[in-house]
Amino acid sequence: MSDTQQSSTGTPQSPTGTPRPRAAGPDRPYDVPSRSRPTAWVGVVLFGGIILVMVGGFQTIQGFVALFRDEYYLVSPNGLVVEVDYTAWGWTHLLIGLVAIATGIGVMVGQTWARVLGIVIAVLSALVNIAFLSAYPIWSTIIIAMDVLVIYALAVHGREAADA
Repeated sequence: MSDTQQSSTGTPQSPTGTPRPRAAGPDRPYDVPSRSRPTAWVGVVLFGGIILVMVGGFQTIQGFVALFRDEYYLVSPNGLVVEVDYTAWGWTHLLIGLVAIATGIGVMVGQTWARVLGIVIAVLSALVNIAFLSAYPIWSTIIIAMDVLVIYALAVHGREAADA
């Protein structure tokens, strides 16, 4: 006698009476793994990390220009939204830029803390550049647009990078 029996429905059963799974075949469905595989959206998170590194580089350049050539900007410090000396703006941009570069590298290697910090840095960068908009409008607008891309990539598709 064999160690398997057929039930009345045709499903193979073990000697204890529990159903055994059937092997997948051309006419039988296969088992789907419970863990979903990462999709192509993981590339968007990588894109967000790369853009965050670029934003950090741009912020760093903007910080150095504010520190060393403050006459480069279109308005005096009194014409800015927040009336602060360009040296203070330079250190602010430099600090945000260096943190953004480190965070972007963390995002590219898949660190969860980097995704969260990346969103915070992108929001902070956008706010600082809104306040700096009158000094250098085109540059600040480009950085704000890139910040929005980073926020989208990390907030909407960040979880998939953690699963990859």
